[in-house]
Amino acid sequence: MEDPAGRRVDYGDRHFDEQDLASTPLAQFQAWYSDAVAAGVPEPNAMTVATVDEDGVSARTVLLKAVDPRGFVFYTNLRSRKARGIAHDPRVSLLFTWHGTHRQVAVRGRAEEVPRAETEAYFASRPYGSRIGAWVSEQSRPVDSAATLARREAELRERWPEEVPTPDHWGGLLVRATEVEFWQGRTSRLHDRLVFVGTGRGTDLDDPGDWRVERRQP
Repeated sequence: MEDPAGRRVDYGDRHFDEQDLASTPLAQFQAWYSDAVAAGVPEPNAMTVATVDEDGVSARTVLLKAVDPRGFVFYTNLRSRKARGIAHDPRVSLLFTWHGTHRQVAVRGRAEEVPRAETEAYFASRPYGSRIGAWVSEQSRPVDSAATLARREAELRERWPEEVPTPDHWGGLLVRATEVEFWQGRTSRLHDRLVFVGTGRGTDLDDPGDWRVERRQP
């Protein structure tokens, strides 16, 4: 393989100054997300979720399904390693990496389950194969072969040819942010980092009073 240390990318000299920052984390995230979509970034809703359990820290990529004043929402098997980690310690970190725009958004916060009605409404909107898949996979657990999963999928498709009930072990997780950092890559590695830090008053992503802004060194 090539020497990774020899690879260099010049992020250019796009500035991200305080006067460019929206008044709330939600407005700023929505603006940068729209920029990522316009730039053709693949799966701009992909985010890394880091959790910690009895065995230590783990991270994986999941898909953001909603963002609103409450926070950031994704869905998962509630028996998975990530969900078990959150049950052990609800503090989590999210990271959106948008290479095409040389930007990152890093979120720190606490996760909790969304209301069951919200989970069921989202589950009903999923493609049929995804709904079946939520029943097929005992996520994060060992399996003897891919053939075992294929047999299980075939059995469930026969059982539920159209309507698929929402599994009790599947649901949404809402991350209520306590900090949201917006990172803009710049030349000479002198990146811009503007951070919304919670004031302790609340965690409403669309309330300016819940946040103060600080610039951090790259």
